[in-house]
Amino acid sequence: MLTLDTTTALLLGQSVYSLKADVGADDANKTFARNWDIAQGGLAKRFRLAPWHFFYNTLEFRRACSSVHRFVDDYIRHRNLERDVDGWKAPGSDSFVDQLAQESDSLTSLRYQLINILLAGRDTTACCLSWTFRLLVRHDAVMQRLREEIRSAMGDKAHPTREDIRRMPYLAMVIKESLRLFPPVPLNNRTATKSTILPRGGGTDGKAPILVRRGELVVFSQYVNSRRRNIYGPDADLFRPERWGGRDPSTSFGWAYFPFNGGARACLGQDFALMEISYTIVRMLQAIPRINLSMGEARDEAIGTERQRLTSVLSSADGCLVDVNRIGS
Repeated sequence: MLTLDTTTALLLGQSVYSLKADVGADDANKTFARNWDIAQGGLAKRFRLAPWHFFYNTLEFRRACSSVHRFVDDYIRHRNLERDVDGWKAPGSDSFVDQLAQESDSLTSLRYQLINILLAGRDTTACCLSWTFRLLVRHDAVMQRLREEIRSAMGDKAHPTREDIRRMPYLAMVIKESLRLFPPVPLNNRTATKSTILPRGGGTDGKAPILVRRGELVVFSQYVNSRRRNIYGPDADLFRPERWGGRDPSTSFGWAYFPFNGGARACLGQDFALMEISYTIVRMLQAIPRINLSMGEARDEAIGTERQRLTSVLSSADGCLVDVNRIGS
């Protein structure tokens, strides 16, 4: 809900305040948050059906999609956009949605662009935060070192700036390691625009070249690549942020590390997502002096043995259960 509120505030200029769903949020916002979850669950089922996605088309799914479309359309309508030779513009405004409108052919196209970015910016960030804290409460030394770095960088300041966060290298290493082990989007695919030959993947052992014909679908997995011992070493299955010390992931591990994809199709929201994740972790560790593993939860749980749920993103099937002691409590 936190990431939904943040992303809608950025994209639409106004948060849906889903965190206040039971304490004063208006009905439209509550309905949007509920229908968004239904629609996204349906999209995940369609993604797995691939060429037969049209077989999943329940009435609940269609109604949820229509409701989300109407909600975003209302936000666009309130921008009072006007069409001129350079595209759609809002008088006297230069917000993100207004800039995106200038590049859109129609208001319907703008709606789909906003939904696409909202889809990418909500659950992916939430999943990374959940997995990161799930790892931190099971690795006391990492949690302690991260708290010390935050105290050193922040001092008495309450709210970190972008520059403050850039002075926290260990925080960046923790996030990279979390994204490596639990990439929010573990599977992805691309359709070949022309026939080509990949250097490996063919033959009985997968080491021979393989032909990819134009129009064929290529599926690739960040989750699988992240656990390859020939790339990350014999401890590839362990949570060890120190492996990123002094490393640039774009040169150290090449295309074995691509939580945000890369090249011309790199995630446009990468910087925003990393900053949101970093800011949230810092503020939570500042505000909550003790975050411990809940009673009954397995501390020595081997990474990869936990229950996972794959929809459009990879999340923990059991959530992230912790005990907290807030300042003043």
